[in-house]
Amino acid sequence: MRRSTTIIGAAAMASLMMAPIPAMADDPPPAMGNPSAWSFTPVTQANIDAAVAALPGIVADVRARTGVPGIAVAVVHDGQVVMTQGFGERYAGSGLPVDADTVFQMASVSKPVGATVVSRAIAKGIASWNDPITDYLPWFALESPYVSSHVTIGDMYAHRSGLPGHAGDDLEDIGFGRAEILKRLRYLPLRSFRDTYAYTNFGLTAAGEAVATAAGTTWADLADTLLFQPAGMTRSSFRFGDYLARQNKALTNQQVDGVWRPGETRNPQAQSPAGGLSSTANDMARWLMLQLGNGTLDGQELIPADILQIMRQPHSVSGPATQPDARSGFYGYGIGTGVDSTGHVVWSHSGAFFLGAGTVVNLLPAADLGIAVLGNGTPTGQVEAIAASFMDIATTGRVQRDWLTGYESVLSPQFTDQSVLAGKQPPVGARPAAPLSAYTGGYRNDYVGTADVIRRRDGLALVLGPAGRRTAFPLTAWGGDLFSYQPTGENALGPSAVRFDRKAGTVTIEQLNEYGQGVLTRTG
Repeated sequence: MRRSTTIIGAAAMASLMMAPIPAMADDPPPAMGNPSAWSFTPVTQANIDAAVAALPGIVADVRARTGVPGIAVAVVHDGQVVMTQGFGERYAGSGLPVDADTVFQMASVSKPVGATVVSRAIAKGIASWNDPITDYLPWFALESPYVSSHVTIGDMYAHRSGLPGHAGDDLEDIGFGRAEILKRLRYLPLRSFRDTYAYTNFGLTAAGEAVATAAGTTWADLADTLLFQPAGMTRSSFRFGDYLARQNKALTNQQVDGVWRPGETRNPQAQSPAGGLSSTANDMARWLMLQLGNGTLDGQELIPADILQIMRQPHSVSGPATQPDARSGFYGYGIGTGVDSTGHVVWSHSGAFFLGAGTVVNLLPAADLGIAVLGNGTPTGQVEAIAASFMDIATTGRVQRDWLTGYESVLSPQFTDQSVLAGKQPPVGARPAAPLSAYTGGYRNDYVGTADVIRRRDGLALVLGPAGRRTAFPLTAWGGDLFSYQPTGENALGPSAVRFDRKAGTVTIEQLNEYGQGVLTRTG
């Protein structure tokens, strides 16, 4: 079959080459400076002013649509605090107002703040991003001896160690502390080293611990000394105890049958470098200004600009584009870094506790503009929608889309129960296939440790956790060798299956088996 081909003759080609180039604009464009920093869409002062003026209304709209009890915001621009304000109440039904000094649990916004601590430690010669973890934690190991000896502080802050996503979070839920969780990461399967992104709280925590050890102190004390005190972040801390002791604090809240209620307080101390920060709108304004000031705050250089910039450069591809016209997402050291729809560089990070906290920071260095939004409800996109709407107005003059609906569609699947028992009820009158004594006894593997199945007056219970902090979970019979229990903690979305194989002498605990580590062998 002949293909149709268009051929341009020599005369026509010459005519095209001689045609004048269209003018770019009526007026000469301003000097571009660095071409890679130039955007066709300038950020105007008028748009920034409009965004600030619209912000209280944006917050009111999101609160009206979601019912989230409390929100605090901080906006900085050109080295000045433009707005810090609280909205709503510290916890549902309290009537206690949120203000700019109300302390919130920051969840994973701990990561960029913690990376700032590490940047200052690097500036002081305490450690470097390229130092292997084992230089300071010689006991630390992963599944591969090669990776164990080569994985660096930077690898962990960029989530490129090869550890599976959220490695160790399940051990935290059943009561294990930081040191024991870090030691047990070696039992998890690794993916490809340095070319696989997987968001991992305890991998990053290992890196924070390494830097603190290099400094001869604890992580929380290092953050106090290197960042919070010199930056004037007087109500910020990486200690859960400090958060609990605050009088003016926001508690976590969850929706139960459509009604917001205070819930279980999340204790993130085990993963403090990754999720243990508590802070305020006023304090986060100080951090935003330090970042946008390239390490200088109130005229004092805390971190040299070239060192601070390293944490904000892309070090991992966190979201490869799945279609040709999409932008890929990148992750620096503890912070997301990329380009928005207007061509501007953005630095950002969200934080989320399912138990009732949502936070976000969003920085636009081209305009010296930053916003932090802190919330005290189960995160379904409330804080992200507020920040995105604000930035839309600042960069384009209007909100471009319904960000709350968009974020809800992205985040809601994360709160969907994936259990094989989801949405089901135990059969009426279900009975085990064998006498209860056939299931009782100790079961063990290296990752989970020891689990005991014990006989109680009302049936069986599964006992999990470290010595001195063990919890007994009642088991519900589903018939045959299948039981269930109700997990607790940050990742508990519904009942988890517990299946015995009496012939093999094993029990499989679904909640702990995402990476094959939930199969325990009977010890007696």
